[in-house]
Formats: sequence, structure tokens, C-alpha cells
Amino acid sequence: MPTPASPEPRRYRGALIGAGGIARQSHLPALRGVPALRARVDVVAVVDSAPGIPPVDGIPLLRDRAALSDHAPLDFIDICTPTASHLELIVWGLEQGYHVVCEKPVALTRAEAERIAAASRASGRIVMPCHQYRFNPVWQRVKEWLAAGAIGRWHLAEFSVHRLAADPGREREVGSRPWRGTSATGRGGVLLDHGTHLVYQLLDVAGMPAAVSAWTGRLRHAGYDVEDTAALRFEYPDRFATMFFTWAGRTRENRIRFVGDSGMIEWVDGELRLERDGAVERLDFAAELEKTAYHRWFACLFETFVATLDSGDAGTRFLDDIGRVATVVEHAYAAARSGATVAIPDGV
Repeated sequence: MPTPASPEPRRYRGALIGAGGIARQSHLPALRGVPALRARVDVVAVVDSAPGIPPVDGIPLLRDRAALSDHAPLDFIDICTPTASHLELIVWGLEQGYHVVCEKPVALTRAEAERIAAASRASGRIVMPCHQYRFNPVWQRVKEWLAAGAIGRWHLAEFSVHRLAADPGREREVGSRPWRGTSATGRGGVLLDHGTHLVYQLLDVAGMPAAVSAWTGRLRHAGYDVEDTAALRFEYPDRFATMFFTWAGRTRENRIRFVGDSGMIEWVDGELRLERDGAVERLDFAAELEKTAYHRWFACLFETFVATLDSGDAGTRFLDDIGRVATVVEHAYAAARSGATVAIPDGV
């Protein structure tokens, strides 16, 4: 007897909310430009009410999200808007019966994370955060080395990010203050913007810290009403981690270092180094870290999203991820305000 043909995999219909830089530079190139995703996902609309938004080639541009009903059925929304709108859009999307992908930061406090989790469970839909740095090829190699014990037991981690200013997004064209530099739209400064990525990276390899101390301030950008620089220290029973991020730098720089009892891993911009037994291994990742390659990280993220929808998984791990990051961010800001070391509760 002939073997029955395998059923065609389901295609998912989605819409982007927000047509700014991150949508055009990363989300759409991943969803429309990567064959594996193009075969599974149809982007049927983009919603953005801002004046003067240029159209997206081949996709209807809607001015009101209510118009999404004209493009039903819809499986998911992908939120690419500034931070202040995230919580309301997530809850709205879940209430409409949509799965949700959302740019970071998804939640800033445990209460917000719990509200999202409750809405997700009530709707039976998942919420996936855009924690795409997990798919950065340099970070993936760092994690492999740490898991394999390449430097023995590590005890010290240092993360550092230097930028000259907050990313202006599409405001670059009109020269106005970047939304990331405003509390009304960004809800926080560099700690929230860059810090979110570094926090989930640390949690992936070290788990939740026992306590955090922090400093935040404005060193250069007096026109911002949020911090342009932050320094964090995370305490573990047998480890210590520091983070420093600034929008007041002189040059653009990324640096991560892990020190173990038998070696060191160091990532400086495009080069990754592993030092052990008196020898140094050097890997060049410069091409993979160009902004033109970022959409590949998002492609991996969206492939995970599609696989989760295929499996019927409830996405609990995504909610846990959102909750852990929000807990750390909330306590870091509390530590900066108080000037004291703040304990992070167990069982998060």
C-alpha cells in the first residue's frame, strides 16, 4: 500500500503592532526573509497610527488595531512598540484570543508579570518575550564552554555595554529626543533597555541571584529624564557578577568576561577568547555581530515560537522567564533608589 502523504504543516497568520526600526530591521526580515519561516508564517498586516509612516512592501498598513478583525483569522500579534505600551497591548491581544510575541522589556515588576501570566492562562494563549540575545552565536558558544567546564567552576562574571546615546529608533529622521530617553515612553533608561538582555543571559547560566546592589544616574544626557548609566552587582552564595551599561560612552563596545578556577572566557566586540592551560583560543565573530545579521537571531526566536505553537505547549517557561527578569529589574531599581543591597526573594 502507498504510504499516506504527511499533512502539510499549519501556517500561522500574524500581524505586527508597530512599524518602527526594530520591526523593519529585524522582525520582518526574519519572518519574510528566512525560508523556513516564510513557509510557516503569513504576516497579514502591520498596525501603526503614527503620522508619516512609510508603507511596508506587500503588507497592508492599518492605522487602528481594531481593523485587524478585517484580516481574521489571526493567530498572533508581534508587539514592536515602545515599552510603555507593552502591558496594555499584551493583555488586549490575549483577550482577543491571539498568541503574543513582545519586544523586551515585557514586564517591569512582579505584579505586571503576574498580570500577564494570569491573562495568558485565562486565554489559553502564550506570551513569548523577544529575548533574542539567547541566539547570539557568541553567547551560545560562551554557554557551551561554561556547560562543558572549559574554565572549571566559574566564580566571577563581568558584563559591560558602552553606547554613545540611546538608540533613536525612527526618531533619527526628525532629530527629536529618543523615546528610550523618556520615562513616559521608555519607562526606564539604560538599565531597562540594555540591562534586560544581560539579566536573562546571566540567569541562564547562574540562576537567580540572592541579592543586588545598584547605582543609576545621568552622566552626559541632561535632556533625558531616565538614567544614561547603571552599575549593578549580583551576589550568589559562591559567585559574584557585575554589570555596567552606559549611553555616555565614547565608543561602542560590548564586553563579557567569565573567570573560573582553571581559565577565563572573554568576549570583546567581535572576538571571543578562551584562555586555559596557558593557551588562548581566539574566534572571530565580527560578521555574525553586524546589525545586518541580527535578524538571524530573531529567526531562531520565531522558529522557537512556531515550534511551541505546533506542540500545543502552554508556554509556561516563557511566563517564568518574563517573571524572573521582571523580578531582577524591579529589585535592581529598588536597590538604586535606596542605596542599599536588596535581597531577591526565593522561589521566583
